[in-house]
Amino acid sequence: MRRTKIIATLGPASESPEQLEKLFKAGVDVVRLNFSHGTWDDHQRQIDRVHAVAKRCGRHIGIIGDLQGPKIRINRFRDGYVRLTEGQSFALDSALDPEAGTIDEVGVAYEQLVRDVAAGDVLLLDDGQIAMVVESVSGTRINCRVTVGGTLSDKKGINRQGGGMSAPALSDKDLDDLRRAAAAGVDWIAVSFVRDADDIHRARQVLEDAGGTGHIIAKIERAEAMGNLEAIIDASDGVMVARGDLGVEMGFAGLAGMQKTIIKLARRRHTVCITATQMMESMIHSQLPTRAEVSDVANAVMDGTDAVMLSAETAVGEYPVKAVAAMAEVCIGAETYHQSASRMSRHRMDDRFGAVDEAIAMSVMYAANHLDVEAIIALTESGTTALWMSRIRSDIPIFAFTNHESTRRRISLYRGVYPVAYENVHEHTEPIFRDVCQLLIDQHHVQPGDLVIFTKGSRRGLTGGTNEMRILPVTGL
Repeated sequence: MRRTKIIATLGPASESPEQLEKLFKAGVDVVRLNFSHGTWDDHQRQIDRVHAVAKRCGRHIGIIGDLQGPKIRINRFRDGYVRLTEGQSFALDSALDPEAGTIDEVGVAYEQLVRDVAAGDVLLLDDGQIAMVVESVSGTRINCRVTVGGTLSDKKGINRQGGGMSAPALSDKDLDDLRRAAAAGVDWIAVSFVRDADDIHRARQVLEDAGGTGHIIAKIERAEAMGNLEAIIDASDGVMVARGDLGVEMGFAGLAGMQKTIIKLARRRHTVCITATQMMESMIHSQLPTRAEVSDVANAVMDGTDAVMLSAETAVGEYPVKAVAAMAEVCIGAETYHQSASRMSRHRMDDRFGAVDEAIAMSVMYAANHLDVEAIIALTESGTTALWMSRIRSDIPIFAFTNHESTRRRISLYRGVYPVAYENVHEHTEPIFRDVCQLLIDQHHVQPGDLVIFTKGSRRGLTGGTNEMRILPVTGL
């Protein structure tokens, strides 16, 4: 069974019910809705469609709503684009006609940009494809000289090398999207351009005030975020290594090291981690990934990421289903390599635990990695115990049994955790254990006589109440 989860961004190439069904069967575990595009009527239709197709396929598919954030962009050119050459002068001016950019100047949608830059700063446009140094700032105008030329087209993003943009993480549009996502029951909310933990606290407060129960993902794509990484991780339910803007601001040479650092810290602090951006970019137009893309995905898997994400590959690509299938194949190959290593673990052997359910989760994984155990069965309300278990590397599947559909969809993002629908109607452990074993036997995950570890709480319906662990052979009805 593949442990690393696959996220597919939905768009014109993947939004029909027929295509969704193909994507789910190819291996998609979670879908991403990009709130930068479309209306809320569009998003609601897509949410309803995902739920309907997932139910028809017998899958529990999570949904991530990705907030647009304060993307700082240029405006438009008269002819749609210009070709800039090294050494030429070029100006960014928030007072210019937003539709009338020329070879010499273009408007800027963010009026505060003049306050964020100074002479000597390097501005990077179009994800770093164009570079220019600031020579002077006057009024609304930023006068630059091009150092890396190329074709620059409408609405491309602007980054300052080294970070330092003052734009807040949550715009008015984002706040409205948060409230609408709460009403729609979106499972995860990704906050773009996070600077510090306060950005996450504010997003969570807005979501909760609107009645939302979704979990918050911090997108790590600003230089400032790397300086506040531990606090951001602790404030979040998940983090995304958003390698596009992060690489532009921090430099691509150090990007691989930053990715490893983020994944390692996230796992250590019991937080979900997603690796994103251009993972199989060539498959927008190609039926096969490049060797470099295969290595990129495999390295993220071996680093321990919970999920790998496809963006344009599934949103607008020519081969969305093949992109998912290729990513699934690479994930399995990378996981197989790691499974050849010993299961023995000393993870957190010198730590003290803050809660009983956390201690149970760690005890389960220690026992599982030192016994010939085929599966872990966890009865859960919120999925927290299963999340803690999944932070320890192991090739042993964790089956999370819960009656809550929202929990099952959320769990679909956890590495190595597989949600199972189950309503407990028993008071005692023995009939519950027989029920869940029979379900796994019917699904061909275990067979009678296999050794499994079983966890549950002594009181039904209590979140965080896991306090029981048993090591037992599988029995059927």
